[in-house]
Amino acid sequence: MILYNTLGQKKQEFKTHTEGTVNMYTCGPTVYHFAHIGNLRTYIMEDVLEKYLRYEGYKVNRVMNITDVGHLASDADTGEDKMLKGAKREHKTVLEIADFYTKAFFEDCKKLNIKTPDVVEPATCCIPEFIEMVETLLKKGYAYEAGGNVYFDTSKLDKYYVFGNQSEEDLAVGVRDSVTEDEFKKNKTDFVLWFTKSKFDDQELKWESPWGLGYPGWHIECSAISIKHGGEYLDLHCGGVDNAFPHHTNEIAQSEAYLGHEWCPHWFHVLHLLDSTGKMSKSKGEFLTVSLLESKGYDPLVYRMFCLQSHYRKPLTFTFESLDNAAVAYNKLVNRIANLKAEGEIETEKAEKYKAKFKEAMGNDLNTSLGLTCLYDVLKAGVNDATKLHLIEDFDTVLSIGLIDAAKKVRAAKSENISTDFTAEIEALIEKRQKARAEKDWATADKIRDELAAKKVIIKDTPQGVTWEIAE
Repeated sequence: MILYNTLGQKKQEFKTHTEGTVNMYTCGPTVYHFAHIGNLRTYIMEDVLEKYLRYEGYKVNRVMNITDVGHLASDADTGEDKMLKGAKREHKTVLEIADFYTKAFFEDCKKLNIKTPDVVEPATCCIPEFIEMVETLLKKGYAYEAGGNVYFDTSKLDKYYVFGNQSEEDLAVGVRDSVTEDEFKKNKTDFVLWFTKSKFDDQELKWESPWGLGYPGWHIECSAISIKHGGEYLDLHCGGVDNAFPHHTNEIAQSEAYLGHEWCPHWFHVLHLLDSTGKMSKSKGEFLTVSLLESKGYDPLVYRMFCLQSHYRKPLTFTFESLDNAAVAYNKLVNRIANLKAEGEIETEKAEKYKAKFKEAMGNDLNTSLGLTCLYDVLKAGVNDATKLHLIEDFDTVLSIGLIDAAKKVRAAKSENISTDFTAEIEALIEKRQKARAEKDWATADKIRDELAAKKVIIKDTPQGVTWEIAE
């Protein structure tokens, strides 16, 4: 498989530490509010990646955190804690907020056919692991205490800006949201590993530690949870492109300092979903959620298909007009599949050729747009319906837009709309036509076919007999 690596900023062959096994980590949500559809674009593309790796025969161990403590309003360790912000907004405790929005997140994932990772770990369940990691970094000389907090010392690194497109100016006051000066840092790029003091509101969740009563920094969470469930060597780390710096940069710094060796060689980042004002975010007030799309009559899987129509490394602009276009394309695709009959044996040799084309598309940096094109190629292919249905179901194990189930619902709806009397009338005409054909009365047979066509009935003569369906 060829996959773009943000770490080297190029496409390269994807390799793992252990042959046939992928240790995969994806940054999970900060559960202080509903996920917006921009957040969910990243989870959709990570889901496709995981499913394609499994499709290719890999054994995947995918780990994801739930950030329920420690994520401040700015990714530079400043500003109000996001969980506390959510608790204030709704007059609930932080744990009540975390529980509600964690459930809401996974409900959205279910609607979008996003598989739950093999391991899901809330940050609040790993406090001993965070403390042990911070202690080790202090002992190794990569961390220091100042002003009641513990900081990572980036000056001890040979290279901090590992993704190659950042600079110290990115952490300047006013450049990134809510970045303020921290007088206790030795270096501008240093970041907090453990808080006991904050210039902001008192944190609701605190734990005893060697440095006093406090709570972990955001960055330490992903490193410790990944190492806990994935071991010392991670194969693939995923997330939104906005997490590349400083969050993922800091993860690499602290993880490799802690372990003493390279940690994760391959990084997968999904670009932003944009709206008319730019990057979609929760800070703009009302934001787009799966529930909002449903309230407007959209199937969540239409949004998933909308995302798959674009490459994950390209910014994607959302408009309702573009979602309408995706809905039209999705419904047409489902209706075409609904008209297929599971007749005949699967033509294995021909099917393998189409599977090879699908793998060629998806194996080239997860080209989901070409993966969708493979579906249309199958529908136009010179193979029987049984083979087409087999291939559609096979490809949809990766694309996961629910085509087979949606087609079944369409067929069921059509059946319910066809009255018993109408069915009996059609069957009688078909029988009359069959008799005319047997008697070589071609004029009568053709006349009956025209009569059926006028009723929008399409008939097919097959070795197993005559089948019929209502035209779209």
